[in-house]
Amino acid sequence: MDNSAKKEELKAKKTYGSEDLYEIMKILRAPGGCPWDREQTHKSIRMDLIEEAYEAQEAIDCESGEMLCEELGDLLLQVYFHSRMAEENGEFTLEDVFTGVCSKLILRHPHVFGEVKADNTDEVLKNWDAIKQASHDRKTVKEQFEGVCKALPALMRAEKYSSRAFKNDIPVDIYKTNGELSEEAVGELLFSIVAYCKKNGISAEQALEKKCDSFLGSLPEEA
Repeated sequence: MDNSAKKEELKAKKTYGSEDLYEIMKILRAPGGCPWDREQTHKSIRMDLIEEAYEAQEAIDCESGEMLCEELGDLLLQVYFHSRMAEENGEFTLEDVFTGVCSKLILRHPHVFGEVKADNTDEVLKNWDAIKQASHDRKTVKEQFEGVCKALPALMRAEKYSSRAFKNDIPVDIYKTNGELSEEAVGELLFSIVAYCKKNGISAEQALEKKCDSFLGSLPEEA
């Protein structure tokens, strides 16, 4: 079926499935398709993927099923967009994406698909983390730290580093206070620090990124 016939078939449909989205992306990226879509690369739409994920998060926070449905569609589009570009470049296919995530879910749920016993959430998470580290061949604690995504927002990255540090008894400088800070007080403290940075020409995000980098670099290789 040529693109003209396929376009008419797609336009006439009342409901769509995953194969339809795949076909639409092929048409948009094909010669004679959309000039904008054809010009895009993995890097050019990198931030679109992040923005759509945040918009889906906002929909969850708003407890809006209608909004979440739309935002998940936009997020799914990013998956298909990147997969189509990768297929054109001979990197991987959409089927490879499905195969990878399905294989990962089966591997990391041995208590469902295997004989491993896990009676509660703590045991599930412990097994998941152990399998994850083994699958990436991360034998040392430092290698586990290095597995934290460096593209995360600096605050999220710092939280993950802190969590791993506490689990492995690695010393971390902790803010000293005379009393226990509430969530609201911590929020005010963080906001005031960001405002101080802005007033003095410092990027709070970059400052924390550099601290995360230096903390990672300070860990001994054998840690």
